[in-house]
Amino acid sequence: MKKILLFNIPIVILAFVAGMLFKGSSKPIRTDGLTEHASHSNVAFYTCSMHPSVKLQDPNAKCPICAMDLIPVTSGTDDLAGFPSLSLSPRAIKLAEIETTAVERKFVETEIRMVGKVEYDETRLSYITAWVPGRLDRLYVDYTGVAVNRGDHLVDLYSPDLLSAQEELLQAIQTSESLKASESNFLKSKSLANIESTKEKLRLWGLSEDQISAIEESGTSSDHITINSPISGIVVHKDALEGMYVKTGNRVYTIADLSKVWVKLDAYESDLPWLHYGQAVEFRTEAYPGQVFKGQIAFIDPILNSSTRTVKIRVNLPNPDGKLKPDMFVRATVKSRVAKGGACHES
Repeated sequence: MKKILLFNIPIVILAFVAGMLFKGSSKPIRTDGLTEHASHSNVAFYTCSMHPSVKLQDPNAKCPICAMDLIPVTSGTDDLAGFPSLSLSPRAIKLAEIETTAVERKFVETEIRMVGKVEYDETRLSYITAWVPGRLDRLYVDYTGVAVNRGDHLVDLYSPDLLSAQEELLQAIQTSESLKASESNFLKSKSLANIESTKEKLRLWGLSEDQISAIEESGTSSDHITINSPISGIVVHKDALEGMYVKTGNRVYTIADLSKVWVKLDAYESDLPWLHYGQAVEFRTEAYPGQVFKGQIAFIDPILNSSTRTVKIRVNLPNPDGKLKPDMFVRATVKSRVAKGGACHES
């Protein structure tokens, strides 16, 4: 047993000495995009990859801060000395897909995204109501969605009150005719005033000037009045049926002019500093993919919805082709410029 141990001792000693000689004679391989050795002639100095401020000339030295091996810096790379930098070979640049662009001075833009719906323009809604009590003998529009033009017949209304007013007009006209030969200017003026007051009564009950003129020319009264459409648009609500008795003010139809619509958007309260009146807005819809609609902010609701924590933003939008329909879902974007101090800049 002792002989075996004595025989192994020289082998161990020889292996240790060989390992030390090999360690002292070799130098770790260093890379900066290509495989390089420390014996390059164009090495300017040696630095630490973790601490680039270290610059030493001894290739065998260690970093005095972290004790790491130093890496060589060639003479062509010392123009950025003292600044953190990363050097890549052309092949590494291609693999990293690095792209560069020229530096330019401009406003920073933030993009605000909102969702909302298309709605009726409230200023272009018209309600067809009964101006006198009576019975709806005929409805010319039987269902919603029908397009009507200004002046189209909508309702035939039977009204005893209207019949009485027409009789008053005819009697006032007969009285005025009989007083033409009279020498009393007072009676003549009173009769003319009576005619005008009766006509005004009929106007307030919904008769047009043409209808009143027809009564004067024919000399006969009618117990029915035809209600015409005051605007061109789409019948969006039908609130009555034929044969119903209505009172003054009862609604029969609702007509909407869809040549212009409103787009109501929901904006979070955190986005309000970036939104202002007159700002350009772009819309996209599910029905017309790829098509962009453009408008401007016309109104910002002063009241916050406590449930959704959003504020309604209204955009007035022309709709000549009728593509945008009420309740259609839209997605909108607003680009706001960030000026000095983080304030919203007028775009």
